[in-house]
Amino acid sequence: MKGADSVLIFVVEDEQALRNDIVEELQEAGYHVLAAADGQQALDLLADSTPDLLLCDITMPGLDGYELLNILRQQRPELAATPFVFLTALSEPREVIDGKLSGADDYLIKPVDYDLMLATIEAHLRQVKRICRRHDDEMTTLRGAISGLSGGGAEHALDLISLGIVLLDEQGKQVHINRAAQEMAADADFIHVSTKGVWAVDPLSNRALQHAIAETLDSARAGVEKVAGVMLQHAHETSGTSILACAIPRADPPSSSHPCVALFLSASGRLKRVPEALLMELFGLTPTEAKVAGALASSARATDVAAELGVSQTTISFHMRNLFQKTGTNRQADLIALILAGPMMCRVPDE
Repeated sequence: MKGADSVLIFVVEDEQALRNDIVEELQEAGYHVLAAADGQQALDLLADSTPDLLLCDITMPGLDGYELLNILRQQRPELAATPFVFLTALSEPREVIDGKLSGADDYLIKPVDYDLMLATIEAHLRQVKRICRRHDDEMTTLRGAISGLSGGGAEHALDLISLGIVLLDEQGKQVHINRAAQEMAADADFIHVSTKGVWAVDPLSNRALQHAIAETLDSARAGVEKVAGVMLQHAHETSGTSILACAIPRADPPSSSHPCVALFLSASGRLKRVPEALLMELFGLTPTEAKVAGALASSARATDVAAELGVSQTTISFHMRNLFQKTGTNRQADLIALILAGPMMCRVPDE
């Protein structure tokens, strides 16, 4: 976790005296602080900054705290895992419920207890650290599983995996394609795979796929980890295929036989529903979050999940924000790919 002197806390509070007191307390604790007097000023300042945590008043003139939170969740997906703590003089249960449904992570009641405020901030920053570490460990495990396969005959083990897996060398050419990926490519309605590389049939999907491959190849050459998620559309269907592109950094210069990028393909409808109990254990999800995650991984559309579970899209959006936070992702494509990639590294037995 960052040291306090490198953590940026963003404070949004219209009462100047209280805002100044909060800023002073945070600075004395060693935090960097940005402060805004209202929601619009906060948006202007946030356009050029990425805070580690936000403290925000609910009742403000113009753009209130709920509206600010909603805008940030929609327009700044990279802040999905950034804790958002409301400052409020309202302690009615309805206010707390509304805030939670809006995606708030916690509440501090006015008048502010500054010891409690600092303890709350420290607790949420520790939680973010745990989430990031778990996500990094999961991705490292996935990359490590295939980083040394080439040339040793171990590629055959990939045929036992239900995910489609394509390994690319430093030029983006295919090193290995497992059986599941071959079966997907044989349909030829959404993806082509050859010794020269991988292409999507849909032009827009292909543009996104090639961008993701180029990004992860650059990262692998630089010895840096990188993950990019892409959703490919089928030519004649509304369903899609999620692809997770993972850079495989190497300490030594890569050769033509060494994989630099792994593509994990998960076609909608081709895999069994991910067991909810497994999702709960892997990602620390609640039963409801696991149900939503499993449904998302199967249908890929939030509207379909809402209809399947008999809840509103607002409820699904609320759970998706929690899923982004707990899995360390910030886009639906990345979320779905990670959900499928983690637990589906082995086939689910037929019932």
